Parts: sequence; C-alpha cells; structure tokens
Amino acid sequence: MKIFNILILISIVPLLGVIFLILIPGRYNFYCSNVALFVSSFTFFLSLIMWLTFDSGHNSFQFLYTIDWLPAFNFYYTAGVDGISLFFLILTTFLIMVCILISWGSIHYRIKEYLINFLLLEFLLIQVFSVLDLLLFYVFFESVLMPMFLIIGIWGSRERKIRAAYQFFLYTLVGSVLMLLGILIIYSHGGTTDLQMLWNLELSEKKQIFLWVSFFLSFAVKIPMMPFHIWLPEAHAEAPTGGSVILAGILLKMGAYGFLRFSLPMFPFATIFFTPLIFVLSLVATIYASLTTLRQVDLKKIIAYSSISHMGFVTIGIFTLNVQGLEGSIFLMLSHGLVSSALFFCVGILYDRYHTRVIKYYGGLVQVMPIFSIFFLFFSFANIGFPGTSNFVGELLVLIGTFQSSFILTLLSGFSLVLGTAYSIWMFNRIMFGTLKLQYFTIFQDVSRREYVILALIAFLILWMGIYPEVFLNEIHSSVFNLLEQSVYSQK
Repeated sequence: MKIFNILILISIVPLLGVIFLILIPGRYNFYCSNVALFVSSFTFFLSLIMWLTFDSGHNSFQFLYTIDWLPAFNFYYTAGVDGISLFFLILTTFLIMVCILISWGSIHYRIKEYLINFLLLEFLLIQVFSVLDLLLFYVFFESVLMPMFLIIGIWGSRERKIRAAYQFFLYTLVGSVLMLLGILIIYSHGGTTDLQMLWNLELSEKKQIFLWVSFFLSFAVKIPMMPFHIWLPEAHAEAPTGGSVILAGILLKMGAYGFLRFSLPMFPFATIFFTPLIFVLSLVATIYASLTTLRQVDLKKIIAYSSISHMGFVTIGIFTLNVQGLEGSIFLMLSHGLVSSALFFCVGILYDRYHTRVIKYYGGLVQVMPIFSIFFLFFSFANIGFPGTSNFVGELLVLIGTFQSSFILTLLSGFSLVLGTAYSIWMFNRIMFGTLKLQYFTIFQDVSRREYVILALIAFLILWMGIYPEVFLNEIHSSVFNLLEQSVYSQK
C-alpha cells in the first residue's frame, strides 16, 4: 500500500465530516450546512482527481490497498476501483453534494442530523463501490439501509413516511438473508472472501445455480426488478427531495453493480443458465412499469415507475453478455442517475412552492415559470432518450447488444421506449400547458439562483455524456472486456 492513496482519502473525508458535525452544537444550523457542503464538495473534487489519474488502458483494479482485518480467518479489507466502479464512485460524490445543496432551506428541523446521515451514506456508498471483499461488501451493502431508513422516516413529507421507511428497510433486508448464506458457503469452499481470488474459484454447476439465486434475490430487490418493486414507489413518494435523488441516483444501481461485480464473473454457468429468465422479468418490468406510469396521479410515483422501467432496460443490457450491452447498461445507469435526480429535483421545486405533488392541481406553468419549464422539458426529453442526451447513448448501446442476442427481444424493448415517450410527454403536457388553475395557486415563483445552478450543472453533464460519450466509454471498455473474459468466454 502506498503512503498516499487517493482512494483512502476519498473514503476517510466523509467520515471526518460526520465526526466534525457531531462536535458542532445543533443550534448552529448555518455552520453545519456549510461544513457538510464543504466536505461533500471536497470529496467530489478528490474523485475527479482520481479520474484524471486513472489509467484507462489498465484492465485490473487501481488505487489498491489492503488492511489486515481478521487475518487469522483470512479476512482482509481490500479496496480498489476499475473502469466499472470509477464512475459509480464519482456519481455518488457528485449527487451527495447536490443533495446537500437541494436541501438548503427545505429541511427545517434536525438539520445537523439530516446532514450527518447524508455524509454517513456517502461513506458507506463509497465502500460499496470500492471494497473487494465479499463479506465486507455485504456489510456495507446492508449498512446503507440505516441512514436511508432514517432519512425517509424522519424527514419524509407525509403521514405515511414511517410505513414507507419500514417497508423499504424490511423488503431490502429480508431479500439479502440468502446472500449472507451464499457468502458463508463460498467461504467454506474457498477459504477466503477476497474477490480477486474468488474469480478463480471453481464451483460445480449445481452450486453455482444455488449461489446465483441467493445473490439474485438480494440484487433484484435493490434494483428493483419485477415482482420485487413494491417498496420503491412508496419510498419515493414519502422521502424528502434529497432522499429521492440519492435513492434513484445511486441506491438503485447497487443491485445492478452487484450483478456486474459478483454474479457474472463468479457464477458464469448459472448466469448463462438464468439469462432467459432475466430477459423475461426485465421485459415485463419495462412494459408494465411504463403502462403503470400512465395511470399515476402523484408526480414522484410517475418518475419512480419510470425508474423501474429504465432499470429493466439496464438488466437486459447486462445479461446480453456482450461488450455493447454491458457498456450500454453501465452508461445508462450513470445517465439515469443524473436524469432521474434532475426530475425528482424539479418535482421537489414544485412541492416546496405549492405543497402538493398531485398532477391535477397543476397546469399552464409555462406562463409563469418559463425557466423552470425549459429545464423540465430538457430533462423530460433526456428521460425518453432524445438524441444528444446521455440516455440515448446508453439505450442505443443496449439495443445493439440485445440485437446480437434476439431480434424479438430488441423489438419488444424498443416498444417500451415508445411507452416511455408517452408518459414523459403526457406528464410535461399536464403540468406546463393548458390554463393556469388559479383556484388552487395564485402566487408563482420561477427557479432561484441556487436551483438554476444545480439544474444547469446537471443539464450540462447530460449533454456532455450525450454528445461526447467516448470520454466515459474509454475508461469502461477495458474493465468490461476483462469481465467478459472471466465470465462468458470462460464457458466457451
């Protein structure tokens, strides 16, 4: 381990921020907010430096370091990043910073505790995307539930927030019980939980199938896949705006990341065996969620169901088991993290002003909120994969990868994109056009300077990824090819 490792610094800074916030008296809300913003901004800056020093031609893990944890039992804390985890880590640090900015002025009680939860969540998510030990991954994977449970349950917006918090916690926790059993079986068989060593572990076909299923249940609930999606719309509807942003932007990606990091390389036979099942579940999710979106009346639930549809598209890309499909799924996850976050922020702006998310109360806002309307139109177009936006690149790559597997699957996946266009345009039309409903609202305010900066920054990133995706795909390519070498190609 080098004396200076930037990944260690990125991991430690949010934890130091938590400790510092604990020491500040709770009545100094302004100082707490500034400290949290500085810590999150500095962590994001460090993640950008890590990107600049990342070697895109290197297909193994970089910035590696190992700490003796329980050496007598062959347990070691090992962390590192490759092209797959690099951008998830950067997206995490960026969105935590955005969440703190979004919450500026909209959280009115227990502000210090709210900020502590977000910095703690940042620390845990960084560990999820960088730790290379199976047991420790499980520990951090589940620990993320605790701060998110508190964010929904304490700072949620409506009366059902406690129920939504428990539903989120119990669904995702119970789904992971079998995963722990699978990890113990792997440890008893291989004598280690080090990921890089387990990639070379030979398992029988029957054992692979059982272990794959045990991991699948945990990851499928987190994504969430059909029929494990029940908790997501309720959690989004009750969470504060910052909670919805980090839930859609990062937490939904942990399950798909688990498939990429563990299921594909460790259980290659089982992955190929269950690929038809994944295609069916994902296709049902994309079409069902899109149709369900059309009948929702709550703005947050509309975006939540659209997230289920997009994540179904992601899992189709992952299990095409080719370079284009895998790169497209990773790119689409990163893009969805930005687009869905921006849409939830737009809904949060409306809720802060008018204290309702029921769509029937809105109409004609383009007349009184022109800047907001332009941003909302842009993000709605990005959500449907309009050319020039980041979603278009991800969806195109997934469709190219899917076409290599099945023409029928490609056709049905493309149909889900048409449905996505329908609900996005329908939502925009209901909110922005028509007559102003002055019987409900009489005072109107366009975006503030803070809101404008956040929306403009996210819009710039979406355009950058859509117009010049090569910058991101260069870093991803070597790691994706290495992943395929260890999983699919090893079965041929």
